[in-house]
Amino acid sequence: TMDTIPEMNCTLIDATGKMVLPAWVDSHTHLVFAGNRAEEFAMRIKGKTYEEIFSEFEGIAPDNLSAGTGDVKYHLGYTSQYDTIDGKEVYVSLLPNPSHLEAVNPVVQGFCRAKADAIYNSDYDKILPITIHGDAAVAGQGIVYEVLQMQSLKGYTVGGTIHFVINNQIGFTTDFDDARTSNYSTSIASTIQSPVFHVNGDDVECVTFVAELAAEYRQRFNKDIFVDMVCYRKWGHNEGDDPSYTQPQMYKIIKDHVGVRDLYQKKLYEWGVAEAEFAKKMEEEFWAELQARLNDYKQQEKKYKPQSTELAWKALRKSTHEDFESSPETKIAKDDLVKIIKALVKVPEGFTPLKKINQYLEQRRVLMRENNTVDWAAAELLAYGSILLDGKDVRLSGEDVKRGTFSHRHACLYDEETGNEYNRLAKIAEGSSQGKFHIYNSHLSEYGVLGFEFGYSLPSPAPLTIWEAQFGDFFNGAQIIVDQYLTSAEYKWRRMNGLVVLLPHGYEGQGPEHSSARMERFLQACAENNMQIINTTTPAQQFHVLRRQLKRDFRKPLVCFTPKKLLRYPTCVSKLTDFTKAKI
Repeated sequence: TMDTIPEMNCTLIDATGKMVLPAWVDSHTHLVFAGNRAEEFAMRIKGKTYEEIFSEFEGIAPDNLSAGTGDVKYHLGYTSQYDTIDGKEVYVSLLPNPSHLEAVNPVVQGFCRAKADAIYNSDYDKILPITIHGDAAVAGQGIVYEVLQMQSLKGYTVGGTIHFVINNQIGFTTDFDDARTSNYSTSIASTIQSPVFHVNGDDVECVTFVAELAAEYRQRFNKDIFVDMVCYRKWGHNEGDDPSYTQPQMYKIIKDHVGVRDLYQKKLYEWGVAEAEFAKKMEEEFWAELQARLNDYKQQEKKYKPQSTELAWKALRKSTHEDFESSPETKIAKDDLVKIIKALVKVPEGFTPLKKINQYLEQRRVLMRENNTVDWAAAELLAYGSILLDGKDVRLSGEDVKRGTFSHRHACLYDEETGNEYNRLAKIAEGSSQGKFHIYNSHLSEYGVLGFEFGYSLPSPAPLTIWEAQFGDFFNGAQIIVDQYLTSAEYKWRRMNGLVVLLPHGYEGQGPEHSSARMERFLQACAENNMQIINTTTPAQQFHVLRRQLKRDFRKPLVCFTPKKLLRYPTCVSKLTDFTKAKI
């Protein structure tokens, strides 16, 4: 550490490469990095060995790495366990991030929320999301705004995010005066009254101090905060680029500018902390070490103890083509069926539902009691209730999902006198150790919310995680998440994923809008058994397919084209025995 430096009270990395963290960091804290600028952290902070880095670039990475293939190497994810110098254990994750700028932002939010729910008892102080942006991207990509609006929403908050902007003052070849109208690339932060620290990237001490201050702010107030590090890009956009083509004056200045390392070495020399020859020797030794790691593999990997959610993934297997021709047992016991039905048709004492809701509940009682049948909405809720009784959680989010866009689901009821909400599946049976039913009406966002739910489904295979589009064709607002994550999760990122996407579909007199959920787009994206595309036509089919999602010993994304007309069609019912039979 460098405690002798005047006014210096924290460094992220000391001279031996150990991480130095503030006092608020407790054991088992989880730091999650994301963004197209985050790859540098994987090499230094996260403890990724040089052997692993070089082997990836040489195309001989071991199969057991958490990273995948199919994208540029520095976009691959990584997870490590870090021991701080004061004896604390910290998990550090770098999420896989595609070249589609800022697309990873909602994914990291969902990932952190799921980790907190599954491991840290929803204590968001135990997990810290850090998103790393470029200045052009944070100003230009609308997904940033969608994610910022999640900051304090009940269903999406993660206790605040640190946004670190690498402000190069250029977007590939576009100058900042062509890239935005706002004064600052971080001006969007004002929409949620988030503080922004603008700091000179040449001043190592200031950057370090501001980084610690941002972390302290996030922990104390659980709000988002921005650090705008104003700097420059030394070289081009990639190793084959010459930025002087488009910015000749800027790069003439950059060429003659003293680098931050040399500036800092000069400071250390002036303070009497490190002699010039010592700094030069350290640099030579480091380059020699890199060359040695490239020539042979002698560096040992760091220790890593998988968390419980990761062990759950390891218990699963990869699927085969034959798995799509069969199904595991998805029936439920009659006693469980009765428990769930009773929960669905009752209201708590003292609760005053709307007259229409009383009629709705009575119709379902008659349907089940006299006809021994259930409609679509009831079958869907029966599936969720049965999964809850199995001890697993269910998370359903999207626009208007509590009532359902077509007034069919009514998963939550509201007291007409008090406005209090009653979750019909929150407490199915007294004394049962059922899972939690998380259902949230989302803000008016497809891109952000689908990305969030994909991220939520990453840490653990146990919860049934579902995103429902208000209308099926609205998924096209989230097409980037579909292309970059949903269809390619297993092949590109080597991560199984069991996210369920419900897309209401059907031509019921509304013309081209709100009709087709574009089955053809998803079918064209199918390859290598990457996902399941289904079109269910009976309530019992929907029940069994939802249960099958967690009963299988592997995971695949499920895209379900739920019908609109059949949601409330009088003859679209299934017999109660269809839910207790092995096959339908």
